[in-house]
Amino acid sequence: MHRVLILGAGKIGALISGLLASSGAYQVQLADVDGSVAEAVVRAHGAAGLSAHALNAKQRSALDRHLAEHPVDAVISSLPFYCNVTVAEAARNAGVHYFDLTEDVEVTRAVRAIATGASQAFVPQCGLAPGFISIAAAELIKHFEELRAVKLRVGALPQHPNNVLKYSLTWSTEGLINEYGNPCQAIVDGRTVEVAPLEGMEEIEIDGTLYEAFNTSGGLGSLAETHGARCESMNYKTIRYPGHCEQMRLLMNDLKLNHDRDTLKRILENAVPQTLQDVIIVYAAVTGTQDGQLREENYVNKIYPQLIAGRLWSAIQVTTAAGITSVVDLVLENPDRHRGFIAQEEFRLTDILANRFGRYYAPGGSKDVSGEVIVSGKTGHQRTQQKKAAAR
Repeated sequence: MHRVLILGAGKIGALISGLLASSGAYQVQLADVDGSVAEAVVRAHGAAGLSAHALNAKQRSALDRHLAEHPVDAVISSLPFYCNVTVAEAARNAGVHYFDLTEDVEVTRAVRAIATGASQAFVPQCGLAPGFISIAAAELIKHFEELRAVKLRVGALPQHPNNVLKYSLTWSTEGLINEYGNPCQAIVDGRTVEVAPLEGMEEIEIDGTLYEAFNTSGGLGSLAETHGARCESMNYKTIRYPGHCEQMRLLMNDLKLNHDRDTLKRILENAVPQTLQDVIIVYAAVTGTQDGQLREENYVNKIYPQLIAGRLWSAIQVTTAAGITSVVDLVLENPDRHRGFIAQEEFRLTDILANRFGRYYAPGGSKDVSGEVIVSGKTGHQRTQQKKAAAR
């Protein structure tokens, strides 16, 4: 029985705790600065082996004390990115594995430094982007003798946009602003460079629908460090409906709200609704040489909201929680295989999709799923269209 502490009982932490506890293989402590929030999640799940705790994880002494009094094998942070350095330091001190969902580049660098020489695993960026998109791209990269270009594209979108931003808040507003406002890493002409967020606009058409994609920070994760030296270009862009980027440029650049992010957060949360009716688009394209010929392979996946344990969860909740729980499961099932800093691309896509939690990414992975997966390459072309099913 694996023992884990989950920090944060919000949108993602609630599903992470439910997935792990309901598997029967985990004893889960769900902690939040507001203990009543954690208790409400525990009551809603009703799963054995799931307990609620009041804990302010920003206070290092409180976190150290909790880990000493309630021993675990791993700590999972679903907190805002700026909390994670403290959590990683506490995990190192307690000798437990560490996982987070951060998209922040500087936080990841700090976690890497903390992980130096550690006997346990430190696995940041375990969500969707960075996270699963890096795993999918790395799988395609393995099929090439030489690389030319690697493109990573991910969108978390409302299915029925009806406001000027053509967007709904589906996850952390702070994380969203962070991605839109911080410098972005890319490989250009074989060199690692910083490119501006909300720039690099391009059009993408998927299944007859036109989207726009533009630079955002953090989504590339550590993939550029791992494989960047082999290719001419590599970049990550966020997918949105056409017109979204122009409106965000107005807010963040022209009105200077990138320098007043608290105000921008209040504006977005007061004006932009949340929704469970979203869709996640995952798109990776790799170009390079196979058998002496220039070829391209693609991974394209659409994930929709899913019913899990009788409750509807948004696509962003499902993909983020499935990403981190599958990685946690793979590490804890093979604890001696993973030590120190672990990059997302070290995990195999096949292992993730075969995992009991990663299956939510796979065609036919669960009930009430509507989605499509396209994988094309030198081994042929496979297209699987998934219809909604009342039951398996």
